[in-house]
Amino acid sequence: MSTHQPPMPQAPAAAPDWQAAPGGPYPGYTSPIPIVRTHLGHALASEWTKIKSVRSTMWTLGVFVVLVVGIGLLAGALVNANSDSETLSGENPLSFGFFGLLLGSICVITLGVLTTASEYGTGMIRTTMTACPSRARVLAAKSIVFFAVAFVFTLATSGFVAMVQASMLEGTGARTPTGGEWFKATVGISLYMALLGLLSLLIGSVIRHSAGAITIMIGVLLAPLVLALFMATESLNKVREWLFEYSIPNQLSVFYSNSLSESGPSGWDPLWIILGLTAAVYAGAYALLRSRDV
Repeated sequence: MSTHQPPMPQAPAAAPDWQAAPGGPYPGYTSPIPIVRTHLGHALASEWTKIKSVRSTMWTLGVFVVLVVGIGLLAGALVNANSDSETLSGENPLSFGFFGLLLGSICVITLGVLTTASEYGTGMIRTTMTACPSRARVLAAKSIVFFAVAFVFTLATSGFVAMVQASMLEGTGARTPTGGEWFKATVGISLYMALLGLLSLLIGSVIRHSAGAITIMIGVLLAPLVLALFMATESLNKVREWLFEYSIPNQLSVFYSNSLSESGPSGWDPLWIILGLTAAVYAGAYALLRSRDV
């Protein structure tokens, strides 16, 4: 009668090289891919890749450059052709760049909103938050990348228009701009425009809807002036003056030493106003981002 022989005990197979020794961060497994602790630089690289690869960036910034340069140079040419030395006597030649930047601000607002709100529309925000669970880091990276892009483009276009206008109107009676006026008409206005776009980005993060956030920001840009025009009664005189003085178009004009009103913000006041408003909205956007699901 045959007897059944039990299987002989086998020695355990050697663990592959990629498995971990006891005591590691993940006992029993170590990834063959090097583990790198992520930081803000990775989030900045991700946001830079996104903002430079989407078509909306190319179109909005392209239209921005066309409006600022085209309208700025056209305004300078018209003034040069239709004004004499007495009309332009003592006039700041850089002030005519205001018209192009006022329309160009709509492009900056649009791009700022799309930087955040479009990700909620497409669902890309889920991938973003999965890759970078730190929501503070995501919001900071988006803000830094957008602010840098908006500032550089505004500085390049406004500086080019300012130089061409100054040379175009030289000898027409317009005064030579001072160093401070040059700085405000290039760097100052660029900081203001970048902060205005950053404010739009934060509103897009709060609203999470591109069309709605763009509508709100265009209303912020134009509504105070429109409302002021219809406040013709004497009882609303102070309200009308306040809306006019603190409207965004009037604040833009302050950087060209050509304020649309005699009172209200002056010097660098518009920059501090938009900076304080943006900081307050940033805090609110961050609080909502942490408390809401994506």
